[in-house]
Amino acid sequence: MRSRIGELSGGQQQRVFLARALAQQADLFLFDEPFTGVDKKTEAVMLEVFEELRLQSKILLLSTHEWGQSLHQLDRLLLLNQCLIADGSPKQVMTPENLHQAYGTHLGNSLHQDLETTFFC
Repeated sequence: MRSRIGELSGGQQQRVFLARALAQQADLFLFDEPFTGVDKKTEAVMLEVFEELRLQSKILLLSTHEWGQSLHQLDRLLLLNQCLIADGSPKQVMTPENLHQAYGTHLGNSLHQDLETTFFC
């Protein structure tokens, strides 16, 4: 089976890894870039699974570079860039000021408006 995992697409591999993690019935789950290589349908399924785990009082720790709508479903974010920049709800963390501090550049108006729509409405 191990040799066959390498033959799967990135999204298929992520689903296998998620299934393995769930089979362990742990109280703490660590996910490194869980949405990398998956399509939106698979991402939605994964978010549903994450929500079910949260409702079961499981702890999930995700590392991600994705800024999509899925951030709304997270209880708490840590914004890091060599040190902790911000800690709190997505609305508290994903501010233009924090993102400027993290990435060292000002965001363009269109991205700033997208962030306001995503996090501040």
